[in-house]
Amino acid sequence: MSQELPQGKQPEPPRPEPGPEVKITINKVVKTIHRGRNTVVEIKKLGGVPLADELEQLIDGKLTPLPDDGAVTIKGKEVFISHPRSGGSS
Repeated sequence: MSQELPQGKQPEPPRPEPGPEVKITINKVVKTIHRGRNTVVEIKKLGGVPLADELEQLIDGKLTPLPDDGAVTIKGKEVFISHPRSGGSS
């Protein structure tokens, strides 16, 4: 049995998490962070990620590297994964 909406009412679209504090996942650990713009360095510190490691964000099922001097707009439920940087001189 489906619920009918009152006349003139539209279903509400999904919303980001409410409130100023939201949850993100860093290396499979859920952390609470302030919604809005956060630097990559702030996210690394929150997750206990060494500053020398690379941080990537899972976006649409793909890992996207984040520049150390960059920032991310946090809405809630973002997923981040870190790993030691690959490559280097031989």
